[in-house]
Amino acid sequence: MNFFGIIIGVTTFMLIGVFHVIVIKCEYFFSKNIWPIFLLLGLAALVGSLFVKVNLWSGILAVFGISCLWSIKEIFEQEKRVEKGWFPENPRRRHNDRY
Repeated sequence: MNFFGIIIGVTTFMLIGVFHVIVIKCEYFFSKNIWPIFLLLGLAALVGSLFVKVNLWSGILAVFGISCLWSIKEIFEQEKRVEKGWFPENPRRRHNDRY
């Protein structure tokens, strides 16, 4: 039996949930300006996945990389969600941005 697809599917599902929380927390504490970190992590993970010999780990690393890259889009959208009042804004960060 080949469990490769199921493992990749479950890992993808879990990473989506984890990155949902990461995006919310990163926007709250660091604003959208944290996006270059997601870019570097995503590109590094994708390049790394090309060199990992075990297909399962290569796939998981690629899913992680794509999740990082997708989070760039989500962090900008999260800022809009905060402006709409759907999520709380960090009063200390917003206060510091004014000066």
